[in-house]
Amino acid sequence: MVVSRDRLLDLARESGYVTSRDAARAGVHSQAITRMVREGELERVSAGGYRVVGAEISEHHAFVVACAAAPTGVICLLSALTFHQIGTQLPAQLWLAIERGQRAPKLHSLVLRTVQFSGAAYQEGIESHEIDRHQVRVYSVAKTIADLFKFRNRIGVDVAVEALRESWRDRRFRMEDLERAARACRVERVLRPYIEAVTH
Repeated sequence: MVVSRDRLLDLARESGYVTSRDAARAGVHSQAITRMVREGELERVSAGGYRVVGAEISEHHAFVVACAAAPTGVICLLSALTFHQIGTQLPAQLWLAIERGQRAPKLHSLVLRTVQFSGAAYQEGIESHEIDRHQVRVYSVAKTIADLFKFRNRIGVDVAVEALRESWRDRRFRMEDLERAARACRVERVLRPYIEAVTH
């Protein structure tokens, strides 16, 4: 048990976050994890996901937890805005895009909002960023703006316009990337007058 516990703690400290699958690959029995949670060495942050109690984590560690629970998920909408440091939104929920037909993950430590995309709307603009030693998928600035206009009735058109204006002012995207993302999200016609307003 001591060897298993030490091995799992080393793994969790090294990666910042560990799953039941990681533990099994390292030869650590699930009962060892249960005991370590009970004794206050590990904390459960998602179904099958754990981290060391008191571990130092970044402000975006929740993205690691969400993407570990949904490996094909992509941080999107207001959460992507926060990651890219655009606008003034501080969302209380984590926004995650999943491919249509996929099941949304169950997380104990996060309030998760999922949206389903398919085809080009899902594939366009996926970037990989390292957060707490894990690779996390986040939509690009251009794709995020297109998504905000697609979900403008849910998010608010003022949020979408603010993001577009600030991002264009700071040259955070290329216009051809925004146009491609708008086509993928089928919001070309919606976006056109706003693009004309901020670029002229």
